[in-house]
Amino acid sequence: MTVFNTATWHLQSLRRGLLLGACSLLAAGSVLAQADWPAGRGITWVVPYPAGGSTDVLGRYIAQRVAASVGVNIIVDNKAGATGTIGAAFVARATPDGSTLLGTSIGPQAIAPHLMGKLSYDPIASFEPVIIIGTIPHILVVAVNQPFKSVAELLAAAKAEPGKLAFASGGNGTILQMQGELLKQQTGVQLIHVPYKGDTPALQDTLAGQVNFMFAPAAAALPHVLAGKLRALAVTSEGRLKSLPEVPTMGEAGLKNFVVEQWQAVFAPAKTPQAIVLRLNQEISKALKDPAVIALADKLSVTLVGGSPQQLAETQKTDSAKWAKVIRDGQIKAD
Repeated sequence: MTVFNTATWHLQSLRRGLLLGACSLLAAGSVLAQADWPAGRGITWVVPYPAGGSTDVLGRYIAQRVAASVGVNIIVDNKAGATGTIGAAFVARATPDGSTLLGTSIGPQAIAPHLMGKLSYDPIASFEPVIIIGTIPHILVVAVNQPFKSVAELLAAAKAEPGKLAFASGGNGTILQMQGELLKQQTGVQLIHVPYKGDTPALQDTLAGQVNFMFAPAAAALPHVLAGKLRALAVTSEGRLKSLPEVPTMGEAGLKNFVVEQWQAVFAPAKTPQAIVLRLNQEISKALKDPAVIALADKLSVTLVGGSPQQLAETQKTDSAKWAKVIRDGQIKAD
């Protein structure tokens, strides 16, 4: 005859209840893990620039690792044109389910909208911020045959002959132009802006001495600086660059509020569920710690950042307001 001990029976019942509860929690967690990702569906990672640039190259590396981590196919689609706004508009119209992402930079999201009149998207309201990938400092460079040895000498020459010195950029509305305009507004000097169709031809003419100076992305300018073909007068980052420890920051050169770093970031269409946004943030954050991604970022002179969606939202709003003022005060117009 089996004898039931009441205390034992209650203990066994409690254990069974705890076990069932744990199983229920695990099942719920599994459902949540599936719900916060577009399972069974590929993802399109839109880059609003031509293939081969740093936003494209680094984006592809990150997309590969995110795809491997979550088990979905990610296709990188270059939709270039109109200073990056064509690709941004495409993503803004996409279904907000996590299947379409925008891997972009500061231009289409904080500068171009203030230059190009009414766009088909709102750079803030049309997107859900996901994560900052990284930042790119710039270097104020002159050809070695130019007489300027410092920012002070450059500004002195500009003040001595107003409207004679020219600076190059990769085009109207680019962050490269904006830095030249900011320099004008902070110092009161008169400069000529010479826009090119891309950073490369702008840098080539700066190397040749056809223009007096430019603010060039660090990755593009650094090889020429190290080869002795360009002279670096200052860097636009908050601190000095490890690769150019002897080159002062713009702040050290006398412009205390001149910190400009071009950021790369990922956005999703507005109304994308927060569970998906947070999962994307988590997966991309993990990819940013991959040694291969870190090595590539170093090669491209990108400082990896990461952080929360809110951090990206705040950065975008701050920079949008900053460049809107520069554009308004300078009465800058797009082509």
